[in-house]
Amino acid sequence: MAPDTVSLRYFLVLAQELNFTRAAARIGIAQPALSARVRRLEAELGTALLVRNTRSVVLTAAGAALAESAPPALAALDRAWDTARSTAAGELGTLRIGYSLSAGAGTAPALVDRLIRENSGLEVSAVPMATPEISAAVADARIDAGITRGEQPGRGVRRFLLRRTRIGVQLAQHHPLAERPEIEIADAAAYPLRLPDRAANPVVHDQLSALFRDVRPPARIHTSAVSFDMSQRDLRDGVTLAPAGEAAATTQPAGLTWRPLRGVPTLAFHLILPREQSALHGRIRAVAKTLAHELGWLPD
Repeated sequence: MAPDTVSLRYFLVLAQELNFTRAAARIGIAQPALSARVRRLEAELGTALLVRNTRSVVLTAAGAALAESAPPALAALDRAWDTARSTAAGELGTLRIGYSLSAGAGTAPALVDRLIRENSGLEVSAVPMATPEISAAVADARIDAGITRGEQPGRGVRRFLLRRTRIGVQLAQHHPLAERPEIEIADAAAYPLRLPDRAANPVVHDQLSALFRDVRPPARIHTSAVSFDMSQRDLRDGVTLAPAGEAAATTQPAGLTWRPLRGVPTLAFHLILPREQSALHGRIRAVAKTLAHELGWLPD
């Protein structure tokens, strides 16, 4: 039978005061109620804890032993309750985040850092994943949350807009178009365009290539053999341009720069959470929303 912790806590106060009147006043209950609690505790233990008379209260050997051993046990129980409550509130536990490589250029690190700094009880791990795999991993609970670029499909998940970034082109610093603050679609399409392998992110690949669909003469689009490898010699030599999101502006290989394209849609980053969400997922979403506002990731 589980001990009556309320009666036990009352007994500990009485063991300190050795006076029913003072102990009852300290607890904030009537003296008869305190006496009833102590009798209940003695009945549960099957032994007397106190020797009472009209003048004094004295602990028995069993009472003294209980008064000494109970406080650490109650403290451990309190910690267990606090741990359970904190875990249920999403304040403790392990948080696994999967992110696409493009999100690793600033979006994912910023969110992970904020989660760690504001939730010391959470153990946060973040791993890069192939974009098409992230939604399924969230739905199957292999990870708790994901960060993807583009309007990624997925069942059993919910998407929350996290960030919008401009689309532009990566090009050699000495390229003639690098002198412009913005580049027209038609001017960019006059050069061969290099895109990463479609398998890495079909949604974004199709969004980028669609920008040049109506250009005449048709744009010459080549697919890179290695996804996100923008260090090819033809790019650095100014022969080709590479359509890319704004994150490329902060992760430039030597000799390259980035310029926005004029009048094109933005690229969207989404936070991916399971459809059925726990308090932990709610905490992730709240932190992400605050971070996006503070860093200006979303338009007003």
